Amino acid sequence: MIFDTDIFIWVQRGNLKAAQLIEGEDERLLSIQSYMELLQGAENRRQHELTKSFLRDFGFSTLPLSENIGHRAAVYVEEYGLSHGLRTGDAIIAATTAEHGLILCTSNAKHFSPIRDLKTKIFRP
Repeated sequence: MIFDTDIFIWVQRGNLKAAQLIEGEDERLLSIQSYMELLQGAENRRQHELTKSFLRDFGFSTLPLSENIGHRAAVYVEEYGLSHGLRTGDAIIAATTAEHGLILCTSNAKHFSPIRDLKTKIFRP
């Protein structure tokens, strides 16, 4: 399963349900977009290191951006940007998920529900 950035934020806020969700998955993945968002959200070098340590300790693999993911993300922005306000970061996360045939775990159903070929698991904190 691939986890949206918001799931990590729930864990950082101390949400036990989010932590248990992650612990319950054998395959833990995130997109390079989520990885960058997590690092960008850090306030200092220590938070950078804590984020990287968390991802390493829980065995997360980061899925890279590819030409196919970039193309699919652009198509998503064309299709859903104006009508549903889909932003670039969410388009990249969605495209990464779809290109790998995975399920996206997110609490942001509104951001991803318009995308027809995306499979999601909605987390309710």
